[in-house]
Amino acid sequence: MIDHSTIDRIMDAAQIYDVVSDFVTLRKRGVNYVGLCPFHDDKTPSFYVSPAKNLCKCFACGKGGNPVHFIMLHEQLSYPDALRFLAKKYHIEIQEREQTAEEKAAQTERDSLFIVNQFACDYFRRTLRDTDEGRNIGMAYLRSRGFRDDIIEKFQLGYCTESHDAFAKEALAKGYQQDYLVKTGLCYETDDHRLRDRFWGRVIFPFHTLSGKVVAFGGRVLASATKGVKMKYVNSPESEIYHKSNELYGIYQAKQAIVKQDRCFLVEGYTDVISMHQSGVENVVASSGTALTTHQIKLIHRFTNNLTVLYDGDAAGIKASLRGIDMLLEEGMNIKVCLLPDGDDPDSFARKHNSTEFQTFIREHETDFIRFKTNLLMEDAGRDPIRRAELIGSLVQSIAVIPEAIVRDVYIKECAQLLHVEDKLLVSEVAKRREKQAEQRAEQRERERRQAQARATATQEGETAPTDVPPPPAEEDVPAPAPVDNYQSFIPQEDKEGREFYRYEQLILQMVVRYGERVMCNVPDDEGHEVPVTVTEYIISDLQQDELAFHNPLHRRMLQEAAERIHTEGFCAEHYFLNHPDPAISRLSAELVSDRYQLSKYHYKNQHIVTDEERLYELVPLLMINFKYAIVSEELTHLMRALQDPAVLADNDRCTAVLTRYNDLRQVQSLMARRLGDRVVLKL
Repeated sequence: MIDHSTIDRIMDAAQIYDVVSDFVTLRKRGVNYVGLCPFHDDKTPSFYVSPAKNLCKCFACGKGGNPVHFIMLHEQLSYPDALRFLAKKYHIEIQEREQTAEEKAAQTERDSLFIVNQFACDYFRRTLRDTDEGRNIGMAYLRSRGFRDDIIEKFQLGYCTESHDAFAKEALAKGYQQDYLVKTGLCYETDDHRLRDRFWGRVIFPFHTLSGKVVAFGGRVLASATKGVKMKYVNSPESEIYHKSNELYGIYQAKQAIVKQDRCFLVEGYTDVISMHQSGVENVVASSGTALTTHQIKLIHRFTNNLTVLYDGDAAGIKASLRGIDMLLEEGMNIKVCLLPDGDDPDSFARKHNSTEFQTFIREHETDFIRFKTNLLMEDAGRDPIRRAELIGSLVQSIAVIPEAIVRDVYIKECAQLLHVEDKLLVSEVAKRREKQAEQRAEQRERERRQAQARATATQEGETAPTDVPPPPAEEDVPAPAPVDNYQSFIPQEDKEGREFYRYEQLILQMVVRYGERVMCNVPDDEGHEVPVTVTEYIISDLQQDELAFHNPLHRRMLQEAAERIHTEGFCAEHYFLNHPDPAISRLSAELVSDRYQLSKYHYKNQHIVTDEERLYELVPLLMINFKYAIVSEELTHLMRALQDPAVLADNDRCTAVLTRYNDLRQVQSLMARRLGDRVVLKL
């Protein structure tokens, strides 16, 4: 793992202008630079680079950040890989943290498995290109499918000969250990302890990670050999580095096109992806015939919020995939569905059309998923009332998982018209489903909290953690999690961005990031001496006075970290948070310190403009009182709704807890109302 001193050296050396100008043509504009945004189809320059703040930001699509964030977005790299990218650019030697013996053993094995896979990939490619059998059988098959040589190279396609152990012998002769050949799934051991190739006699399709490492393989029996074969495709088995539910075929080749187009096409098989690339449509990935998983969905969501699912018209396959689409909706993605003409799948359709024709067809025939699902199920239900009731239940379930309230409302109205039912019925059913989902999430959070406490207690007492408590997943170079956060609020996390209190919360956090270590006032101590109070200290003290906290867990964590370091010599909140090892924190900090415009030296010289820093003593208290009043009012509203819920009223303990919280907050609200007095409420 990269140590913090090396990260600091990289961050100090990386200059935003140098990094961005390698990819974007920049022109001077005042004290900043501006260019066309590389993350969306920018017609007029909207991508600003500030050398003074070492930040970039697009004021059209909102993407940007510090040099590491830019490389992560542009090259689609993880945080540690982006650091390594910049270290190489600035000739900085990476100093990795000393790992434990267990970590070294695990990392050595992972590295070895990737090395073996890369050797296998190179071997299969050479066999395809340079052997008679590869050219006459493997290459002939690929060309019969219409694949060009450049596409074959792009996807690193290969071939494994008909010999059952040719690859195994080659690998062993090159010094690769049999143990790793078996663990990757490239080979398997027979009962008589002979080593056999898993993919013999097949065309090879490598799977790549986001960074381009070969993680697994798929092998297809050739067309002439498929008769009587039960499994045309064979995939690598699960291993230390490969989990089928985590991978999407083609994501490495598609990631930049997905970002650029802000849309991803989802298909089923390898050849669908390859043929679409050959026709010029590159923003496409395949689920490889498996049902979509949460991890795969989050992988797509890293690059775009818009997904179009391409179906070949097979009704059975479409219905089987509906559950996966609900998972996409739950992730907050914008889902479209496009049915291809009868008899065509994405592979065959792409081979008949160029990129423009393909894109035009999709644009003209794609439909919103909810409307698509409604029409599909209505055809099955017909006039059968029981089937129609089941249809309504299925649609309600899909709508209920959508996180945005406005989107849910639009879908409810549209489905009510399509189904000829009252809006109120669907609204009521959606509300019931969402309430049940909220209870399940609360129960899950409580289970996780108890498990975390159990692990912490076991660690403190020197005991082994309970076996029924799963350890947190290990991931290379991921920052350690923050301490357990026990703050609870009756305000739901969803839809918080539009709330008044949340905007105040962001403005207060902005004060912490920009000016957290600055002294904003002096207060007398017990002996009458003036004691300086920083912005961070004032905010924490003011929140504790009314036993309140930030609503967002990430905001609470950042405030806590600022408090822990506020008296550290040389601490600068802005520098600390912008260079934070947690990408979520550093990216949010970049958003909070970004300004589109900066006054020129002429303005500073000829006219004094009062800055936020000069009026911290006035601005911070005003933000605090408005935030606290807004968040208390918001929580009281949700508490009142909870008290009207029959499920809460039927549970004595829960009802008592809600009533107690309500009464406490009413008293706090009354005190704050008196404190407001003649204060002018800050309007946003």
